[in-house]
Amino acid sequence: MAAIAVYSLKGGVGKTTLTVNLAWASAVQSSRRTLLWDLDPQAASSWILGDDKPGKDDAQAVFAKDIAPERLVRATGIDRLSLLPADVSLRSLDRFFFDLGKRKRLARLIEMLGRDYDRILLDCPPGLTETSDQVMRAAEVIVVPVIPSPLARRALDEVATHLSREHGKHAPILPVFTMVDRRRALHRAALDEQPDWPVIPMASTIEAMAVHHAPVGAFAPNSPGAQAFGALWTGIERRLTKPR
Repeated sequence: MAAIAVYSLKGGVGKTTLTVNLAWASAVQSSRRTLLWDLDPQAASSWILGDDKPGKDDAQAVFAKDIAPERLVRATGIDRLSLLPADVSLRSLDRFFFDLGKRKRLARLIEMLGRDYDRILLDCPPGLTETSDQVMRAAEVIVVPVIPSPLARRALDEVATHLSREHGKHAPILPVFTMVDRRRALHRAALDEQPDWPVIPMASTIEAMAVHHAPVGAFAPNSPGAQAFGALWTGIERRLTKPR
């Protein structure tokens, strides 16, 4: 089992889009038993994957061990892909972790879930928080979406600095350019500066995920967006299965 975190210091950079499509690629393209664990109280990943019914707001109770996480897992309608949905109770998760004082609670829960899954994708809330620190300790790869702009690149540098300062040795960071429009000179310049970073294009098919309530590969498998997500996942799988 491997946990892959999709994390950004900033919001609005395509984090949820990345998480949902990578989870789909894991389940469909790689035939992995996959769980998407939505840790963002906005619950966008949960909504896209069809979790739009009011719940009991007990997502945080998993961390207090009041509810076993597998009791909240739901099917998504996609073979081999399950969802552990978010809800508004996660708004106070940072405070809960701070008061709890257990720095590896999330890692321990992921280890338990790993008995049933090959890949666990974590859709993380933005910001440098107690929750993000728990995620960094649990993940084997940290995927960071970066819009091709100086401010987004600065945010990535802040994440790398924080990880090195607070965690020392940490999981590898995989930056990914998102929302790329090659017609814009600023975007082209950023891609020229980092030619080895994966690229996810700005595309109407990707925006249509909110309409279809599905990953791009499920409704537009031959689109450039679906191919870009698939190629990104192939690279992640190669990293995870590489002999150590």
